[in-house]
Amino acid sequence: MSELHQKIDAGVKQAIARAIERHRQLGESIAISENGKVTIVPADRIPELFTENYRTEPL
Repeated sequence: MSELHQKIDAGVKQAIARAIERHRQLGESIAISENGKVTIVPADRIPELFTENYRTEPL
């Protein structure tokens, strides 16, 4: 993977992590694909995504 592709990939992953964390903090559910089916995950079941690779900032 080229350096540009790696930067794009990292940026997309960080944006997704921030969006998920924002939903968790605001108490909003998210929809995920699980075994080919859409599953709704309530905010209280979303794990905290504050990791070294996907650092998010509090609201």
